[in-house]
Amino acid sequence: MQETCDLTKGRVAARLMGFFFPMLLTNTLQQAYTFVDTMIVGKGLGDQALGSVGNLSSLMLLITGFLMGITNGFSVNIAQRFGAGDYQMLRKNIAHSIKLCGTSTAALTLISLIFLKPLLISMQTSPSLMRDSLLYGYIFFGGLMVTAAYNLCSCILRALGDSSTPFKAIMISSVINIMLDCLLIFGFRTGVGGAAFATVFSQTVSVLVCCYKLRKNDLLCLGRDDFAKDRSVDQNLMNNGIPAACMNAVTAVGCMVVQGYVNALGAVFTSAYSVCSKVLNLVMLPSLTAGFSLSAFVSQNKGAGSIQRIREGVRAGILIGFVSWLVVGSVMLLIPHQLAGVMLNESETISLTAEFLRICAIPLLLLNLLFVFRSTVQGMGYPLIPMCSGILEMALRIPVIVLMMTNIGFRATAYAEGVAWFGALLLNVVAYIVLIRRTVGIQQSLDAIGEQSAGR
Repeated sequence: MQETCDLTKGRVAARLMGFFFPMLLTNTLQQAYTFVDTMIVGKGLGDQALGSVGNLSSLMLLITGFLMGITNGFSVNIAQRFGAGDYQMLRKNIAHSIKLCGTSTAALTLISLIFLKPLLISMQTSPSLMRDSLLYGYIFFGGLMVTAAYNLCSCILRALGDSSTPFKAIMISSVINIMLDCLLIFGFRTGVGGAAFATVFSQTVSVLVCCYKLRKNDLLCLGRDDFAKDRSVDQNLMNNGIPAACMNAVTAVGCMVVQGYVNALGAVFTSAYSVCSKVLNLVMLPSLTAGFSLSAFVSQNKGAGSIQRIREGVRAGILIGFVSWLVVGSVMLLIPHQLAGVMLNESETISLTAEFLRICAIPLLLLNLLFVFRSTVQGMGYPLIPMCSGILEMALRIPVIVLMMTNIGFRATAYAEGVAWFGALLLNVVAYIVLIRRTVGIQQSLDAIGEQSAGR
């Protein structure tokens, strides 16, 4: 069936890479147009406007990260049902995912719009940035349902082994987003509000593309019975979705605390930190994508009981993370000023950003491996461990900022990232080793029981 891809069969490396590369193109394109969007705002409206938008990044990560965590958690259940060949429960899980995601998004939209200004004030947002930050935030969070719809649709597609449709959707929406940015900012002079509208509108297009593909899949002909109340299905979905959402939310809270300390230093530092975040989001793409790929791969194979394929998949993910670190880490180490200069204008802001990137170049390997092991543990059906690693990241990041920023200033933000990545990676690696050994032991016991029964 062309609309799906069974990741439980065939050569592991070939299957995983065939799934990985379309998703890498998708995420790269998504980050690239975010990068271009930031560049257009910075070059077209100035560093202060860029700081106003960037000031929202940690808050946007909190809300969208929560939604992304929920949908990624739901996709684990969906992929496991697909891997097990249980198509009735597959449809039921998808139907209930839609209901739960819609309810969660409606509540988050209301909360975001009500508490946007108080949160910006609590983050010590500079008065010079407040107006544009509010304008961008109200438009973006007002369209949160569109963001949630895309996340859910793309997660369902990936759970079924389809990583090419999200790429097509993002490719179309990226072109629309960039064209609208240029038209609204340079043509109609709409300011940051135009950039926010362009983002929401272009993402709506990506949702329509994904929905069209899902409707064509015979496995996904949802009926009224699939949406019928079923507490056990809801509970199983939330058991994976809520911990994954909390992990992202806790990480975002830590970033918001860091953002507050950065904002207290002044608008220049706010602009620098916003660009640092954008560059990190771009350079982490290969390993982040490897993590998403492994989540679907591991989930399907866990449903099929193929433990050895999970091990082989993890080894392939580690290789991807190491190779990507060699490439992007070298770029961050050798030409950080050029990277910063793409989006910024002022020499002081560029220098601050370049220093951050240079410090983070080496520990970036820790982040790459973190994505691999965290996604594997989640795909095996143990979402509480990744959630605890998110809490650990926050617990490590904030003290470094509090203790070091008064002495070394803005550089403390870079050191805090490395410390947080190391702690979270260590927890997930230990968890993976323990869980894989436990799963193998259980499988061997079941095989022994089966042989004894057959002998009788």
